[in-house]
Amino acid sequence: MVKAADRAKNPARSSVWLEKRAARSGGGPAGLDRDRIVAASIRMLDEEGLAKLSMRKLATELGVTAMSLYWYVDTKDDILEYAMDSVYGEIDLAAVDAAADWRDRIRLLALDYRRMLVRHGWMSPSAGQYLNIGPNAIAVGQKIHDTVAETGLSLDRRPSAMSAVFQFVYGYGTIESQFGRRAAEAGMSQDEFYVDSVNAFRDDPALTEQVEGLKEILDERTSHDSLSVVWDRDFGYALDVLIAGIEVMVAREAEGA
Repeated sequence: MVKAADRAKNPARSSVWLEKRAARSGGGPAGLDRDRIVAASIRMLDEEGLAKLSMRKLATELGVTAMSLYWYVDTKDDILEYAMDSVYGEIDLAAVDAAADWRDRIRLLALDYRRMLVRHGWMSPSAGQYLNIGPNAIAVGQKIHDTVAETGLSLDRRPSAMSAVFQFVYGYGTIESQFGRRAAEAGMSQDEFYVDSVNAFRDDPALTEQVEGLKEILDERTSHDSLSVVWDRDFGYALDVLIAGIEVMVAREAEGA
């Protein structure tokens, strides 16, 4: 069994995907396997968030004892790494392959990544805690690399292009997810929460002068019937800006050559 303390000694090499887990003797509880554990953990994480996940609560959800889980995982970190890789599998790489060119491939990758982050609000804070080297995560990373390579950017410029696009997506999806969770916790729809929060500071006399310059953009954003329309519109246009920027840099490199 891998101990959390052992992982802490060498965090750069700590991952469930790098560990050779010894097979347990005998057999685990009937009807229980790693896939069921991971699926249940994802449901719990989606519904209750990272802080509420525990081996004991997960076992109760599955109708087994907490010790039963240790036939398949050693720590809660194992479960989180498996869960993270599982949701990376939601990104439709076959659809990306079928796209017309690198621009459409970037759009599909970015949109699926954003949707995954919004569906699973626990992913954003988890991503930086682990190496993310499961098979699905690596497949997504490889597809991103291959797609950016198609742009014609030189090798040393590709990581910057990948960062520009996919760190933007990470940030956008994170904010969108957190906003949705905060609205849900308040018992409101996103539209209600947004309008109410904007009006809260617009109606505050102490802030009138500071927000005066934002009146036009705030009026525009609150004029839409659905906040999801604004989320989608802003994301799509920002992505177009980034893709156009890549095209400009490719042309600039060609001119320099």
